[in-house]
Amino acid sequence: MSIRKQFDRWIPQLVLGPTLIASLVFVYGFIFLTGYLSLTESRMMPNFEFSGLSQYYNLFDNERWWTSLKNLGIFGVLFIGLSITIGLFLAILLDQKIRGEGFLRAIYLYPMALSFIVTGTAWKWMLNPSLGLEKVMHDWGWTSFTFDWLVNSDMSIYTVVIAGVWQSSGFVMALFLAGLRGIDDEIIKAAQVDGASLPTIYWRIVIPAMRPVFFSVILILSHIAIKSFDLVIALTSGGPGNSSDVPAIFMYQFSFTRGQLGLGSASAMMMLATIVAVLVPLMYLETRSAKAMR
Repeated sequence: MSIRKQFDRWIPQLVLGPTLIASLVFVYGFIFLTGYLSLTESRMMPNFEFSGLSQYYNLFDNERWWTSLKNLGIFGVLFIGLSITIGLFLAILLDQKIRGEGFLRAIYLYPMALSFIVTGTAWKWMLNPSLGLEKVMHDWGWTSFTFDWLVNSDMSIYTVVIAGVWQSSGFVMALFLAGLRGIDDEIIKAAQVDGASLPTIYWRIVIPAMRPVFFSVILILSHIAIKSFDLVIALTSGGPGNSSDVPAIFMYQFSFTRGQLGLGSASAMMMLATIVAVLVPLMYLETRSAKAMR
């Protein structure tokens, strides 16, 4: 075999090798390290002496952890549900070949170009009762108007939902619009010839054909929701009190500001378990449906 052929054979491995090694070390290696630290009594610094599941017992005995899980449930369900609903609605509207589609698509998609820190800061100003929407309405003469969710411990988590949906629904719209444009127009025309209305066509034909897109959207949004940190920090900092706390903030604060590295590692592993719990059923359902269609 000539030197050139040998080089052509090994060039893919040489190109992909560093990336593979970096992934093994900095992704899976640190996952393994975090998992082991969750089984130790590590505090300010790592302690590699095995101590069993004590950190997990402490984690599930911590009231703040349960508060963060409850908030994650509220945020995750509303964030995913509203983002999909709004994104699909916008995609269907743009799929009607309306005038100025490119301009509208850019406007809807623009929020995703911002970081969650910027989004959280901007919405913090807008929802601040002394600076934002409530003050504007009072200045316009509607003095009875109140919108104090940002400082209301019972409603603060919903301000995170508002900001998250605002940023992500445009991205979801782009994914759904790409899926809609991939459906054969002849199917829609045939249904119209048979007398089916446009809402019926979308509900009975188009949307079911977009199952792979729904799978991708739910997976991406679930990942965003579970690891949400910067948006919550910028918007509410987990407050008032711990009313809008989420597992990512719990993990960060206990690991790096409270000197309980083992407990923080245990919370990180539970976040990973949550992602796996979402990913595995979705992949199973998608694989099963793909086999059924063959």
